[in-house]
Amino acid sequence: MTDKRSAGLLLFRETGGRIEVLLGHMGGPFWARRDAGAWSVPKGEYTPDEEPMAAARREFQEELGLPPPEGAFLPLGEVRQSGGKTVTVWAVRADLDPDTVVPGTFRMEWPKGSGVLREFPELDRVAWWSLDDAADKLVKAQTVFLARLADLLA
Repeated sequence: MTDKRSAGLLLFRETGGRIEVLLGHMGGPFWARRDAGAWSVPKGEYTPDEEPMAAARREFQEELGLPPPEGAFLPLGEVRQSGGKTVTVWAVRADLDPDTVVPGTFRMEWPKGSGVLREFPELDRVAWWSLDDAADKLVKAQTVFLARLADLLA
C-alpha cells in the first residue's frame, strides 16, 4: 500500500431541478478507450507539509488551467482508493464552461519500453454529469463523494 495523498474540488451546480457535478476524464494512453470508471474529481497529490485545501485549489488550477472557484467549500471527507491513495475532496457550488478548460500535461514513456517521451493531458475532457450518471463514470472509490454531496444538499 502507498502513503500517497490527493486533494480535489468537486464542482456542482443545479440545472433543471437536478444536481450536476463536473468530472474530468483521465488523460493518457491507459484511459483513452475507457469511459466507465475512467473519470475523476479534479485532484492531485500533495506532500505532508502542504495543507490539503491549498493542494486542492492548486491542483484544480493545474489540471483545468483555470483558477479555482470562490465560494463555500463543503468538506466531503476522504476515501482510500484501491491502490492505497487517500483522496480528500471538497464540494463547491460553481458553474464552469468545459470548453474553457486548458488542461495541464504530463510526460511519460510511450509506448512503454520505447525510450520515447510523449506529453499527454492530465484530463483529456471535462463534462457535467447528473449524480446518477456520474456514479457510472467515476473511479469506483470516488462515488462515495457523490452520496456525501447529495446528503449535504438534502
